[in-house]
Amino acid sequence: MSVVVDKNLAEMLAKGLAEMGLDLSIEQQNKLLAYVGLLEKWNKTYSLTAIREPERMVPHHLLDSLAPLAKLPDHALRMLDVGSGFGTPGIPLAIARPDWQLTLLDSNHKKTTFLRQAILELKLDNISVVTDRVEAYQPETGFQIITSRAFAELSEFVRLTGHLLAEGGEWAALKGVYPYEEIALLPAGVHVVGVDSLSVPGLDAERHLVHVVKVV
Repeated sequence: MSVVVDKNLAEMLAKGLAEMGLDLSIEQQNKLLAYVGLLEKWNKTYSLTAIREPERMVPHHLLDSLAPLAKLPDHALRMLDVGSGFGTPGIPLAIARPDWQLTLLDSNHKKTTFLRQAILELKLDNISVVTDRVEAYQPETGFQIITSRAFAELSEFVRLTGHLLAEGGEWAALKGVYPYEEIALLPAGVHVVGVDSLSVPGLDAERHLVHVVKVV
């Protein structure tokens, strides 16, 4: 893949990855930056994200999406990104973990059109895109990890996606401030097994990863 790399963005990304202890190849870093380039280009017409400057997209979209990696299983798995929007955290995670199989689900045709074009241009063969409402989606097999970034409150997230979780799987929800109230409102039959505090270089905001499982 031929990529014109902005030196400042490349340095910002490399520094952020180093601070998070993530060892990604130059090819992977270039793909992440190419994704930012596509997002900036499409955003001018489709208004996919309120963040328009590439130098802000690196921490807000790339590093923020990659921050949970150290807290997720270190083996091949099937992951579902619900309400993926313009592809976070799914696309950055797929670039960082080519051994994972990711499905990006969103009901917005405009956004899934962008997702399909992005994975085509970035040559990401470990991603599939589904345009559907989450409650209507019926895949042949469940997912070991179901994640989301600002899709819904935890109780709604769990309720809408319960039929999509594989046996022994977990929900890994990306949240801002510690979601005390959302956790308290979770329904019976599920249990929070951990909440990780995440540090995102260049982002002056709280980030947490909430791990939820079904009660056996």
